[in-house]
Amino acid sequence: IRFCDIMDPTSALIAIGLSLVLSLLIYAFRLLTVSGCVASFLIGSVIGVFGSLSWLVLLIVFAILGFAATKSGFTKKKEMGVQEGTHGERNYKNILGVAIPPFIIALLNFIFPGNESMMALGYIATIAVAAADTSASELGVKDPKGWLITNFKRVAPGTDGGVSVSGTVISLVVSLAVSVVGFLVIFQSLNVSLLVPTVCGFIGCVADSVLGATVESKGLISKYTNNAITGIIGGLLTILILSVV
Repeated sequence: IRFCDIMDPTSALIAIGLSLVLSLLIYAFRLLTVSGCVASFLIGSVIGVFGSLSWLVLLIVFAILGFAATKSGFTKKKEMGVQEGTHGERNYKNILGVAIPPFIIALLNFIFPGNESMMALGYIATIAVAAADTSASELGVKDPKGWLITNFKRVAPGTDGGVSVSGTVISLVVSLAVSVVGFLVIFQSLNVSLLVPTVCGFIGCVADSVLGATVESKGLISKYTNNAITGIIGGLLTILILSVV
C-alpha cells in the first residue's frame, strides 16, 4: 500500500505547514530553544499526518495554553527558582516528554485503522494529562502550601511529588477543559464519554506526582521520562476503558 493511497496529500502538506509556522512563531517569542523548535515541528507534523488535522489543532491549543501558563507569574517563579529555562523557554526534552504519548497514539491510529473514535479519545487523554500537569506545575507552584503526595508531609513549592490544593483543583479543571475542547475540535459535539479522558487525564497527572515523589526524586528517571510515562498511562487507560465498556 502506498502512502499516498492512505493519506490525503493536501491535508499532509497543511499539517506540515502549520507545524512549521507554529514552531517558528513560538521560537520567535523565545518560548522554544532551537532544539525545541525542531522537535515541535517534527512531532506536530507526525500527529497532523498520521492522526488528523483536528488532532493537530488540539495540540496547538494545548501549546498556546501551556506557554501561557508558563508565562503566568513568571517573575515570581523566577524569584523562587522554579521557572523553565531563563525566559520560560523549553528545549527538545520538554517537547518530547509531553509529545511522545500523543505521537504514539497517532501512530497507532495509522497502523490500526477503523478505531478512529477510540484512538481520538486516547489522544485527547494524553493531551489532558500534559495540560493538567503543566497547569498544576506552573500555576500550583505559586501556592506556598504544598504536601508530598506519598506521605502528605509539608514540602517547599516545586518539590518533586509535591501537590497543593490549588494545583490539584487546577489539574482537574484543566483536564475537563481539554476534554471538552478536544470533543468540540475533533467530534464537533459533546457527550458523556468526554468524562473518560477527563478522569484518565487527571489520573495521569496524579501518577506524575507519585512517580515524582518516588523514582524521579531518587534520580531513577527524569521529569521528561515521567511526563512521557504518565501521558502514555492516561492515553492507554482511556483506550482500555473504551474497549471493555
